Amino acid sequence: MVAASSFAGPALSSFERLFLEEYARVVAIAYRITADRDEAEDVAQEVFVQCARRRMTERAGTPAWLYRAAAHAALNAIRSRRRRSERELRAFRLTQSVGPAPANAQDPQRILEAESDRAAVRRVLRRIPARDAQILALRYAGLSYNEIAQSLSVAAQQIGTRLARAERAFRKEIQREAS
Repeated sequence: MVAASSFAGPALSSFERLFLEEYARVVAIAYRITADRDEAEDVAQEVFVQCARRRMTERAGTPAWLYRAAAHAALNAIRSRRRRSERELRAFRLTQSVGPAPANAQDPQRILEAESDRAAVRRVLRRIPARDAQILALRYAGLSYNEIAQSLSVAAQQIGTRLARAERAFRKEIQREAS
């Protein structure tokens, strides 16, 4: 993405500048959670629409709000996706008899394992407290402790402790799921 400063000029509104500066990071945060580029871009669009409606573009904490909103909206999106999948599966089972897939239709083991791992991570993120899921998503999306602190409206000194607690909760749920 081209730096926003190369486009910045008197013709750009504060919202356009904010969008150019923060869009890539908002999408990255959403993608880290959803694992779907299209869905991450939809989440980013929704977050920027909310930002514009609230007329937040010139507030000091707006980037932090965008990151927090992206993590929250992405978690909601995967929850919604799960519910939709469950409804579709129930509907399918009512209308079809499910038989074994033909041997030639199966993906290689490596692809299945990777998808299984991603699905397990998403399930665990839904089960742990939302605050823990948000801090993990923000950290693993590449945000610094200071950026996470601004996004969550807490002191930067608390991030290390909160992140460690979130990681412990995540590991505990992963182990519980594995057994």
